[in-house]
Amino acid sequence: MFKLYNTLSGKKEGFKSLETGKVKMYTCGPTVYDYAHIGNLAAYLYADTLRRTLEYLGYEVRHIVNITDVGHLTDDDIGQADSGDEKMIKAAKRENKTPWEIAEFYTEKFFSDIEKLNIRKASYYPRATAHIPQMIKIIEKLIEKGLAYEKNGNVFFDVEKFSDYGKLSKKKLTDLKIGNRLEEHPDKKNPFDFALWLKAPKNHLMQWDSPWSKGYPGWHIECSAMSMEYLGQTLDIHTGGEDHIFPHHENEIAQSEGATGKTFSHFWFHNRFLLVDGAKMSKSKGNFYRLDDILAMGFDPMDFRLLVLSGHYRSGLNFTQNSLKQAQTNRKKIERFVSELKKIASQSVKSTNEEFLNLNEYQTRFDQAIKDDLNTPLALSVVYELILQINKKIINKKFTSTEAEKVLNFWNKINKVLGLKFEEKTANLPETVKKLVAERESARKNKNFSLADQLRDKIKNLGYQVEDTTDGQVARKIKK
Repeated sequence: MFKLYNTLSGKKEGFKSLETGKVKMYTCGPTVYDYAHIGNLAAYLYADTLRRTLEYLGYEVRHIVNITDVGHLTDDDIGQADSGDEKMIKAAKRENKTPWEIAEFYTEKFFSDIEKLNIRKASYYPRATAHIPQMIKIIEKLIEKGLAYEKNGNVFFDVEKFSDYGKLSKKKLTDLKIGNRLEEHPDKKNPFDFALWLKAPKNHLMQWDSPWSKGYPGWHIECSAMSMEYLGQTLDIHTGGEDHIFPHHENEIAQSEGATGKTFSHFWFHNRFLLVDGAKMSKSKGNFYRLDDILAMGFDPMDFRLLVLSGHYRSGLNFTQNSLKQAQTNRKKIERFVSELKKIASQSVKSTNEEFLNLNEYQTRFDQAIKDDLNTPLALSVVYELILQINKKIINKKFTSTEAEKVLNFWNKINKVLGLKFEEKTANLPETVKKLVAERESARKNKNFSLADQLRDKIKNLGYQVEDTTDGQVARKIKK
């Protein structure tokens, strides 16, 4: 049975979908006011691994990832995340563009990043600005039920009226005191109440008509509206980073269950923070990385994907140059292995009487690891052990095309979970690059390594990266 840790219960539980064979899964998507950093992308990689595992196990997954293009305020780490400036408007002023232009640019950049990381596309990417009517409808229902109140055009959820408040984060109302990172607001009954709708200043760039004022929605109500619009009132799984547990996901539960009277999500899946050199990522500390920064260093997107898979999603990931280099080494090892399998499988080699590896054993161990709360580090250790054993057979020339094909089929099967994507060797290199590669190969054979390094740099300046493999040099175009 597939076991998954549920933040709501605080323990691993056997997973069972609401509808046989189908899973309704929602992931908190990006606020598209800036580039996604590697911490953001790690969260989407973990959610992708969860989805891939569910599909590997035979489920049909309907996956919704929202695009937040309004309502997310800058002080989202304070209290109920309903204070500070609107992030989209702040970005628009920063770049002298409209909020709509900002949203379009950074949404496309987000899509580009997840494509490079081979993250599967969601079933749909709803945008907050396209779902204002759905949000207003939920807010009206909450007011009707006495769970929300309006004052001066602002609408707030009355936390004290929802008895289960705090069941996800395990926070108690008695612990939420003024001054404990909670902002006072003149229209709130209590400082821990949170905004559902905010009246917009006169010249605010993003505002809509509502029964209460010209304004814009709170951040939390957006996810409730979009998830229920496309997945129904009860989800199988809701995912996000651990920073979303409170207040964002706690408030989603309160307003969703308050409006419908039904369980909002049966499973809550949260990944730990990504640290950089043991510290929180920050531009001021100079340890802030985007995917493009990693690629500019000469790494492949799959190096980062493999680094993320090398750590358990609930253990936290410490990003360092050395850990990324190790992931690169491991990626090249797997890539060479798969390439060698393809090469041998294409040959016509008579089968030997040598006893072949029991792939069923590797399959069982891989499945056990991945079914135990997505234990990807253990699953990868099975892959590395398989590579070691197969390489011994290849060296001893006791490995046939028939056997290579079997192992290749096994790899293709389990890689549906891992999601590693390898480029084929570049067949049509520019003539200039081909000439430099040939010169470098000659320099290496003559042990003129200084010249070989110079030629590698020239090739890199032309936009290509050279790797030395057991099959000789491989030149690939550097991804931007």
